Amino acid sequence: MSSRSEAAPAEPWGSEGLLSWLTTTDHKRIGILYIVTSFAFFLVGVTEASLMRWQLAQPQNAVLGPEQYNQMFTMHGTTMIFLFLMPMLTGLGNYVVPLMLGARDMAFPRLNGFGYWLFLLSGLFLYSSFLFSAAPDGGWFAYVPMTDRAYSPGRNIDFWVLGVQLLGVSSIAASVNFVVTILRLRAPGMTMNRMPMFAWTVLVTAFLILFAFPSLTAAASLLMLDRFLGTLFYSAPAGGDPLLWQHLFWAFGHPEVYILILPAMGIISEIVPVFSGKPLFGYIFVAWSSVAIAFLGFIVWAHHMFATGLPAAVQAFFALTSMIIAVPTAVKIFNWIATMWGGRIRLQPPMMFAIGFIALFIFGGMTGISVAVVPFDWQVTDTYYVVGHFHYVLFGGAVFGMFGGLHYWFPKMTGRLLSERLGHVQFWLLFIGFNLTFMPLHLLGLMGMPRRIFTYLPNLGWDIPNLVSALGVPFIVLSVLVFLYNVSVSLRRGALAGNDPWNAVTLEWLASSPPAPYNFAEIPTVRGRRPLYDLKHPDRPDAAPRA
Repeated sequence: MSSRSEAAPAEPWGSEGLLSWLTTTDHKRIGILYIVTSFAFFLVGVTEASLMRWQLAQPQNAVLGPEQYNQMFTMHGTTMIFLFLMPMLTGLGNYVVPLMLGARDMAFPRLNGFGYWLFLLSGLFLYSSFLFSAAPDGGWFAYVPMTDRAYSPGRNIDFWVLGVQLLGVSSIAASVNFVVTILRLRAPGMTMNRMPMFAWTVLVTAFLILFAFPSLTAAASLLMLDRFLGTLFYSAPAGGDPLLWQHLFWAFGHPEVYILILPAMGIISEIVPVFSGKPLFGYIFVAWSSVAIAFLGFIVWAHHMFATGLPAAVQAFFALTSMIIAVPTAVKIFNWIATMWGGRIRLQPPMMFAIGFIALFIFGGMTGISVAVVPFDWQVTDTYYVVGHFHYVLFGGAVFGMFGGLHYWFPKMTGRLLSERLGHVQFWLLFIGFNLTFMPLHLLGLMGMPRRIFTYLPNLGWDIPNLVSALGVPFIVLSVLVFLYNVSVSLRRGALAGNDPWNAVTLEWLASSPPAPYNFAEIPTVRGRRPLYDLKHPDRPDAAPRA
């Protein structure tokens, strides 16, 4: 196998010039475009969050005015969900999944390129609203009637509605591509029960997007008709129903949580076995728990609406399903821990982010169970307790998983290793900053601080928790800057990685680093769930476990 002493890798960014990037259909280049673009939006989203936290650091602060705060709040949520996490995980999937499957490219390369450019142009369209002093300001959830023309007469909400619909088209295009690629382009011998776990979670996520996004599209289309043509779908006086928006939005919004977290879980399921020196414990259970999560994710949406006066029987049903969905999630966590148990654990940066993911996601899941209890939810709904909960799930989960994946696959993309020392510095800065920022929000929620307010009065007991939360922000910002510095330095003079620096077991590590345009000179044949391990140890009796 290749070693770190090999010749310098080929230039990962290509040498053909800008035009080759504008017209590329290579899944690896499109993956890099997704990753770089979504990370740029991440920097914007972190800036918006920082401004909000500093606005709330002290009572009656004046960092932002009420309209500016509403715009920051709306664009932060929209950016982190639609312009950062989803496309970042799409980019990692674009780069890695065909290599994992032993394929030469995605099934529909031109559709792949179309999905990226539509994502980029949709994001630029949303942010162009600032040029017209009309940035969206109705919240990333856009609740009616606040977003009807009567209460939001400007163009702010129009930008949001059109931008989100275009981003939905981009996501659907990518999802169709993933489904066909994974189902039809696997290497010979790679049955469904031999697929890498990241490919499993990308496949399930693609189906989630295909079934969840039509609900958001329908909701946004009805709102657009109400705003542009004067229809009254959400007008209670005219016989419409404002709650229809919430049902349609959350019928998308809760599967969206798993759209964001499942690929991150797939990343963790790749990292933990490699850095534990053991096969993944309970492969079948981990794979099919993703399917169970996806199914249950479609029947829990109304727990976002417990305070809207739903019938008691309906509340009981959604409370029960919200608790049941914790079971397949716990299956994954127990299997990751069982994989580490007794293993030869290497605490390198990818593994550190994986362990951080597990710890933070467990806490976020526990607070999620608490808000599934209807009487408790009535007390904390629309308070900062809920904000703390979903940040532990999405930031502590998806973002930590994303950084773990970037550290893990950076050598494959570039042929060079990131600095391990800087990786540890980044992890601890992010872990400490994250907990400083978001742990106090649970306390604030229990003390009654409502969400979506831009200021508050002194002597309510909220001052110190808000200040502690604001003090955590510089740690997060510094961790991101350390990562960017690590990437910039490692691209120029990082240690050579070779083809398989982690002693991994999946097929992407068989390809050169960075891979050739055609990925594999010869499509490999798969004999088990750890195909690269089988190739390394053809004579081992356990080289090809039954599947």
